[in-house]
Amino acid sequence: MSTKIDPVHVIGGGLAGSEAAWQIAQAGVPVVLHEMRPVRGTDAHHTDGLAELVCSNSFRADDWTANAVGLLHAEMRRLDSIIMSCGDAHQVPAGGALAVDRDGFSQAVTARLEAHPNVSIAREEVAGLPPADWDSVIVATGPLTSPALSDAILSLTGEGELSFFDAIAPIVNFDSIDMGVAWRQSRYDKEGPGGDAAAYINCPLDKAQYEAFIDALLAGPKSEFKDWENVPYFDGCLPIEVMAERGRETLRHGPMKPVGLTNEHNPQEKAYAIVQLRQDNALGTLWNMVGFQTKLKHGAQTDIFRTIPGLEKAVFARLGGLHRNTFLNSPKLLDTQLRLKVQPRLRFAGQVTGVEGYVESAAMGLLAGRLAAAERLGAPIEAPPATTAMGALVGHITGGHLEGGKGSFQPMNINYGLLPPVEAVAKRDETGRRLGAKEKSRGKKLAVGERALADLETWVTGETRVAAE
Repeated sequence: MSTKIDPVHVIGGGLAGSEAAWQIAQAGVPVVLHEMRPVRGTDAHHTDGLAELVCSNSFRADDWTANAVGLLHAEMRRLDSIIMSCGDAHQVPAGGALAVDRDGFSQAVTARLEAHPNVSIAREEVAGLPPADWDSVIVATGPLTSPALSDAILSLTGEGELSFFDAIAPIVNFDSIDMGVAWRQSRYDKEGPGGDAAAYINCPLDKAQYEAFIDALLAGPKSEFKDWENVPYFDGCLPIEVMAERGRETLRHGPMKPVGLTNEHNPQEKAYAIVQLRQDNALGTLWNMVGFQTKLKHGAQTDIFRTIPGLEKAVFARLGGLHRNTFLNSPKLLDTQLRLKVQPRLRFAGQVTGVEGYVESAAMGLLAGRLAAAERLGAPIEAPPATTAMGALVGHITGGHLEGGKGSFQPMNINYGLLPPVEAVAKRDETGRRLGAKEKSRGKKLAVGERALADLETWVTGETRVAAE
């Protein structure tokens, strides 16, 4: 006679919540996924689909041998990630990155969760703390946590709110781009996972055009905030006008850098700056302006962005905007199981834990789901070792930055600096030739990736053995 297993409750149907629910269900544990849309909407979402992408459509670099987020991709694929599986199935060309058709991706995640026999989806807002009889809960409410739940969590922890504002980049209709001025090419003709080496549309600016563009950015009207609102922007998602305020050349060394590209219309002419657009949907009809997240008012956006060569007649499917991001002081509040120390029935996952980025958020949902399912089945497991990308993220959000006091803990993307260094790698190749700095760097990254995947495999084997026992 089988024993009834009580469900785990997951609050929030974004990337982290969807991934957590999938992992729990796949482990054979019933899960109730609570999503407040469409009962209660948000300022950033446009649909009621699960795992809706509200900012970029890119999961960033996909090469595990040379990029930390690519390594995170590989680890998640090994762990049956629904986010990576649906992302791979709905990818669009993006050079060396993995970008997805946002609508197809969200629809696929929603359909797979709706069809899973262990998943129940409740379209409702969980206002305040979850009911006391929910003894296992994952809070994955992300950057748009409802005020009632946010206030309840902050009251429970005694912590003040930490927040920043993410800025959303505009999306342009392809047919409105002047391809007699713009051209398609990825930097250094690098192919992405889809095999396309011409995944970006490039719009060139000469020096006078760039200077005029910077002047317009600086002078353009911006969305204003209340005097009591603090806006400590995360450096990985700075509004373009904030970057311009940091120096007139900042954008030329950031999203508008003119390197690795040759103007097919005039190969001898070198652009002073370049604006890139990346495909946003599978049909190729929508393209987003890479790195152009903004808090400019909508009227100013259309006027200023149409001064960019090739975008003079741009039709915008969506203009830029802002949404608020809330995260916990996780090193103080969470244990290594991602549980709230003062109330362990509550786990947290996603951006609310203090990771930054789609993939990082989903990875924390994946781990929270596995940890919760194992606990429910009576065979608890530990998080992956710190030598893995996922383990390194857990170490960051649960073990650091206490010495700096309140406000020292800040969101973090996965990066090699979070992983323990590898032992010395070869300084010469098989012929005895001394390796250059770039070659040694590539060797170190490859060694970190190989170690991570090997250690993850050992962890998975141990996890499976414990579950079987």
